[in-house]
Amino acid sequence: MTVGPAVARTRAELAPARATLPATVALVPTMGALHEGHRALLRRASEVADSTVVSIFVNPLQFAPTEDLDRYPRTFDADLAMCTDEGVDLVFAPARAQMYAREPLVRIAAGPIGDRFEGASRPGHFDGVLTVVAKLFALVRPDVAVFGGKDAQQLALVRRMVADLDLPVRIEAVPIIRDDDGLALSTRNAYLSVPQRQAALALPRALRAAEDAQANGASPAAIVEVARAVLDDANGVTLDYVDLVDPESFASLSADAAQPAEAVLVIAARVGSTRLIDNTVMTLQPIATPTANGARA
Repeated sequence: MTVGPAVARTRAELAPARATLPATVALVPTMGALHEGHRALLRRASEVADSTVVSIFVNPLQFAPTEDLDRYPRTFDADLAMCTDEGVDLVFAPARAQMYAREPLVRIAAGPIGDRFEGASRPGHFDGVLTVVAKLFALVRPDVAVFGGKDAQQLALVRRMVADLDLPVRIEAVPIIRDDDGLALSTRNAYLSVPQRQAALALPRALRAAEDAQANGASPAAIVEVARAVLDDANGVTLDYVDLVDPESFASLSADAAQPAEAVLVIAARVGSTRLIDNTVMTLQPIATPTANGARA
């Protein structure tokens, strides 16, 4: 019979359970409703550390009043079953009062990176993300933390927080896991009706078109416009943003004058009432510069 992970519901339960874990510890922070994308994170955690801790906490600080905090799915029994299947050692599943005994007046500020793209569309979102991640790091004391690549801006901010605050945690990223139809796995996919899911396939289609354009030597601006055209033509999709960005600073690289670099093409769009994000990593081709006679070098 498979033995499931220990479950800590309080800080008082977490401390002794964490103390018994051997050697290196990996943390996989989640909000629950685990899917196959999360399974990839759990498997990566088991590869990079001796013990795995999974946190399951729907963090209210990262939801705006108009967003889906109450609607967000809670599937603890199924989540625990996946953790058991993947050999997780400890699940930390606190109630709100355990994480925020009172209104947190001191929070992590995401800074200028957090004001762009997702941050512009969801003001304060990344402050809430970084605050809860910092608290989880302090409570669990992991050696390594594993995050998915789908939330590229979140990943960049967590890495920057760790570097700027000298936190003793190594960040591991796992590439995006996609369903058979190409849609990036997300808890919010469950909100999509069958027609809406078909409409949502415009996001991976736009990424593929941009990748083809990049492979054919298109400029950064042209790559963005190729993706935008696919999304603008898609019925049932309302585009929020699409751009090529630096993977660390999230500064836009879509101007032709931008220096060539590794880039991330980021997309956010609404399908019905469901907000979806996606991205792909690409290496930009060097931009030719004019020579004295006007030719391209």
